[in-house]
Amino acid sequence: MADKNRILIVGGVAGGASCAARARRLCEHCEIVMFDRGPFVSFANCGLPYHVGDVIEEEAKLLIATPKLFRERFDIDVHTETEVTAIHREARQIEVRDLRNGEVRRESYDALVLSPGAGAIRPPLPGIDLPGIHVVRTIPDTRRIREALTGASRALVVGGGFIGLEMAENLAHRGLEVTLVELAPQVMPPLDPEMAAYVADHLVNHGVRLQLGAGVEGFEARDGGGLQVRVSNGERIDADLVILAIGVRPETALAQQAGLDLGEAGGIRVDDHMRTNDPRIWAVGDAIEVRDIVTGAERPLALAGPANRQGRVAAASIHHALGSEPPGARREAIRFRGVQGTAVCGVFELTVAMTGASERTLTRAGISYERVYLHPGNHVGYYPGSKPIHMKLLFAPDDGRILGAQAVGEADVARRIDVIAMALQMGGTVFDLEESELCYAPQYGAAKDPVNLAGMIAANHVRGDLSLADWNALSEGDALIVDVRTPAEFARGHIPGASNVPLEELRGRLDELPKERPVWLVCAVGQRAYYANRALLQHGFDVRILSGGMQTYATFARETD
Repeated sequence: MADKNRILIVGGVAGGASCAARARRLCEHCEIVMFDRGPFVSFANCGLPYHVGDVIEEEAKLLIATPKLFRERFDIDVHTETEVTAIHREARQIEVRDLRNGEVRRESYDALVLSPGAGAIRPPLPGIDLPGIHVVRTIPDTRRIREALTGASRALVVGGGFIGLEMAENLAHRGLEVTLVELAPQVMPPLDPEMAAYVADHLVNHGVRLQLGAGVEGFEARDGGGLQVRVSNGERIDADLVILAIGVRPETALAQQAGLDLGEAGGIRVDDHMRTNDPRIWAVGDAIEVRDIVTGAERPLALAGPANRQGRVAAASIHHALGSEPPGARREAIRFRGVQGTAVCGVFELTVAMTGASERTLTRAGISYERVYLHPGNHVGYYPGSKPIHMKLLFAPDDGRILGAQAVGEADVARRIDVIAMALQMGGTVFDLEESELCYAPQYGAAKDPVNLAGMIAANHVRGDLSLADWNALSEGDALIVDVRTPAEFARGHIPGASNVPLEELRGRLDELPKERPVWLVCAVGQRAYYANRALLQHGFDVRILSGGMQTYATFARETD
């Protein structure tokens, strides 16, 4: 064994476990050892909320790989309930403590991989350590939550991100009254506010009580059991259990102890081979910072897909660095290209998906962008069961490069975002989206797929065929708002101050429209306004479209109420 390269991996789950398995596939003669301070080395933490909700009834279904499987299938030693407490870089050793008996020992390495993950944030609030306040990161966490559900009727979820929404849904499935408190003025903070409005409406329609723009100030034990939660808006909310879902923080204590470099956002700094500033130490997963391919910024990103890929990259880099390639191998060390934040969340049969940057992110990065909205059906309207998809596409105004996309709907949402995500990864443009050749049959889509339509609308703007008005500037300036829907549609609701000139009457009423001031067009979802736009442009009008029509206006109107 002394002649073998020795690879030690700290932490399992996605990044560490995938690194270990890939390392074995690349090198049959290396010694590979994993350490995890928890009782499970490889489990599906994305499935934890669904185990709480009994969607996944058996805990064993969450176990991806056991120490026994690693030993028998991959000849990898796994030490669970073993904490790595220190790294001695000069000696190339780690110090480990067996949590079951307290014994401390040292282990030598030729290559060390850090995959400690990220810890749930528990803010230092009064009463934060009272019984009944839970986080959702590990299988033992779900065990405690499931036990707490016995006899419980009211739950409070702190945080409206991915885990918060999934926990709200699953606690509601278990029959609890659920209140969700979110410090931001919207749920799902990674979304732009007008897109998050669809999610908030859906939650309310399914009985979840929302407290937005409010922070938790403290917890108190309630007489007779349970908790009372003090909220910054003055409310006191009674709950039998509380779920903290306010985010995670990279676990970097071990890296800091070893003197490894950290990035500005607090994660471990690595290069595109996942190597730290120590040439013998690599790091992967939620604890590291990675490059955002849209903005170029370095940031942590706690997603399983990137963590798995990072594990593969680290394994290849290690074998390249240690010279443990088999004779005749021609394999260059692969690189991690960065991330774009492609993610999806389900809540009460609604799918929320995104890729790339949001408007807030682009604004902070100083990147110019334009946006379009559309609300197509997931398949053709004449085939039964069509459901709308609310989509937003962000792109560079000069060359149409895709910068980000968001979508919300009940059917086939993730598929559309996946297509756009792949185009973004390849440096694609809105012209690529309009030309994408995608599957079509009536029950699956349309001849002009929603992805095509998003590309067409954006491409029309980049080409100069379509000028876009800014929804945020609706109350500013002297533009005349012209609604080209039918009188009946207009009567059911319209933008205050808008004039109604139906598309079918437009050409005969051109003399009613001013050429000395801008004309902003709106319809139900944008199609008729585009037809009117093309006609008015050719008659010499200064005309723009309010993208997405009244369907989009409803979300902006709500945000400004």
